[in-house]
Amino acid sequence: MRLPVAIVALFFTLAPAMGAAARADDPPTFEIMTAEIDDLKSVYATVRSRDLVYARVRTPGTVASLKIDEGDAVSQGQVLALVADPKIALKIRAIDARIVAATSRMENAKIELDRSTTLRAQGVSPQSRVDQAQTAYDVAVNDLKAAQAERAVAETEIEEGEVLAPTAGRILKVPVTEGSVVLAGESIATIAANGYLRRLELPVRYARYLMVGDPLRLGARGLGGSVAARAEGSITQVYPELDGGRVIADAEVADLGGYFVGERVLVWISAGKRQAYVVPQSYVFRRFGIDYVRLAREGGYADAVVQTGRNVQEPDGRQSIEILAGVAAGDRLVKP
Repeated sequence: MRLPVAIVALFFTLAPAMGAAARADDPPTFEIMTAEIDDLKSVYATVRSRDLVYARVRTPGTVASLKIDEGDAVSQGQVLALVADPKIALKIRAIDARIVAATSRMENAKIELDRSTTLRAQGVSPQSRVDQAQTAYDVAVNDLKAAQAERAVAETEIEEGEVLAPTAGRILKVPVTEGSVVLAGESIATIAANGYLRRLELPVRYARYLMVGDPLRLGARGLGGSVAARAEGSITQVYPELDGGRVIADAEVADLGGYFVGERVLVWISAGKRQAYVVPQSYVFRRFGIDYVRLAREGGYADAVVQTGRNVQEPDGRQSIEILAGVAAGDRLVKP
């Protein structure tokens, strides 16, 4: 839509003649052409964890020590809590007593075996006596090994009282406190793992526009969000099922670690393509609160009032701006 001719003429100011022939010191010009750009729409997205992982107890007991709280960042294998079972200590004391008894039996069997072997060598003891002593010694050795293995199992149960973080992430919930009685398999912490993503819930009219790989821009936090995005990302998944008349999609955006899970933030998504006039921002200047461009004219130039739209970032990273009215295709702009 062009501004009325009367308004444009009101703000037209002809510059002194520059001559028809271009000189080496002439300012650079830019020819206006139509370009296809994304028709961005602002919607709200919710920060979600990519995966929710539960840190579970491996052995029943009482939470003796809790080393984490909501919001803490944890690494894989980090000890989150210690679960103690008083019965394990009593069990180890009983096993230690068995080990002492088995050690004594083994020593006595060893003495008896050595005596029988000496007497057999002197010819005063039969071979059956030696075989009997050897068997008793082997049984005592095996009893000692069994008791030692049982003690190792009990020690492992104590080690299993350490609740470890299954993956790196941030603690979302800790449903227990020190002194809580827990069972094997019970969760003591919920971890947001593998980074965050944006969950979009959009009206069904956007379903035909959403595609995996489409760009997405993240607005500022709070009510002042704008298309001048602080971060960019792309849509990674569009779910094939509608939920309450809404299409659900996930988007990846870098540096979301500082956001709260469940926080709603303004994002800008593409809702199709449209034709527009896009010019570099350096060709638009502002005077008395009004935007102008400088049009090249035969023998000089003229400043024209324009209505600007949103900022556009070119693929090469250059910042441009959309012109809604005041120019036409084929006009040449002079850099002010």
